[in-house]
Amino acid sequence: MPTSINQNSPYIIFSRDEWANLGFGTTLSLSENEVIELRGLNEPMSLEEVRDIYLPISRLLDLYFSATKKLFNATNTFLGEKNIKVPFIIGVAGSVAVGKSTTSRILQALLSKWSKNISVSLVNTDGFLLSNNELESKNLMERKGFPESYNLSKLLNFLNEVKSGKENVKAPIYSHLLYDNIPDEYVIVNKPDILIIEGLNVLQPAPLPQNGNAIPYVSDYFDFSIFVDSDHTHIQKWYIERFLKLKSTAFQQTDAYFKKYSNLTDSEAIKVANELWSKINYINLIENILPTRQRASLIIRKSANHFVDQISLRKL
Repeated sequence: MPTSINQNSPYIIFSRDEWANLGFGTTLSLSENEVIELRGLNEPMSLEEVRDIYLPISRLLDLYFSATKKLFNATNTFLGEKNIKVPFIIGVAGSVAVGKSTTSRILQALLSKWSKNISVSLVNTDGFLLSNNELESKNLMERKGFPESYNLSKLLNFLNEVKSGKENVKAPIYSHLLYDNIPDEYVIVNKPDILIIEGLNVLQPAPLPQNGNAIPYVSDYFDFSIFVDSDHTHIQKWYIERFLKLKSTAFQQTDAYFKKYSNLTDSEAIKVANELWSKINYINLIENILPTRQRASLIIRKSANHFVDQISLRKL
């Protein structure tokens, strides 16, 4: 248990060691090669990190999933309904370059191994961004990733269909190479046991309607939510480091949207990355993403070296 609990905080706060102890000796089910394949560009995810941080999180999520399933079955019994299967939905939010995609992939891999019969799907909300043509027509290209740059009705319709137990629901696929959606390509979500929804602004609340007839919002569909957090100075550094790696790899491809940056010197690339961070990503973080942190069920805080140093779990 944590060494101290602030009675006035909605969270129980754990140090790294305290959280690692909650694994209770659970055997790690991922190999080093699997972890290497799952980690993102410029993120030094290790087996130790997976064992100490993400394995206990997956154990907690499995417990929540099992409890929610029992509650859902009880409600179905009350309503006289049978054989309705809807997924347990986990939202993962956080800044660009903070590592939320790696977190999502690691959790997907771990959760899928808690039971032989469990299916876990993962969808990134980048696929629900408006196309570049639409963004340009609305003068929103420099607001890409901000709440107004998404096709919100399409995303809400997707979540509603998934949460209603519909089969073979399509989610559009985004290409970071093309910096746009891939036409006519989709992730098919077919009634999974667990669905992870990862995105920048997925924890935003809906505006309060004056007439009281609230419409559902993205976060309303979540059964559990995670915010991947770090100091903005760390995230900026990681963003620049990732940009430099992309400059020498993905940006070199002929169809890359950012090919124009591929021949920059490192100093020129650092200048461009700092400008992009300051003009777009930092503003989005401060105005839209960070204010949603306290809405999360679990907050993962990373230190300067990418490794988690604190976990905050919302009290029930």
